[in-house]
Amino acid sequence: METGNNVKITVQTTVQAPAAKVWTLWTEPQHITKWSFASDDWHAPSAENDVRVGGKFTTRMEAKDGSFGFDFTGVYDEVRTNEFLAYTLGDGRKVEISFIPQGDATKIVETFDAEATNSVEMQQAGWQAFMDNFKKYSESL
Repeated sequence: METGNNVKITVQTTVQAPAAKVWTLWTEPQHITKWSFASDDWHAPSAENDVRVGGKFTTRMEAKDGSFGFDFTGVYDEVRTNEFLAYTLGDGRKVEISFIPQGDATKIVETFDAEATNSVEMQQAGWQAFMDNFKKYSESL
């Protein structure tokens, strides 16, 4: 899959939790499976995550009705615990995520290379839905 002419898309949210907790919920597989999907008719039945430079991750994403599924995969390029992640997706696109402390809250800013198949608006809405789901999950604990 080609990237979308070097277009970068940014999504963000602020979670009412300290950065160390946000990091744990973002990176540990037992939590990833609870939030890593864009809508309630999808789920993430499994996740593996080796959070270190050169480490790989895989999150299995599937429609709950079994009609479609795929593995979301990548390799970490940079890891700064509780602060920053950068990785390369399986299709070669780059993603950067900053975890910015704001008092007792944490702002998460995620920027990723667009792909050429779907519109920028659709991609932004989809990735923002993941971010919103993460916020909802994090703040429910």
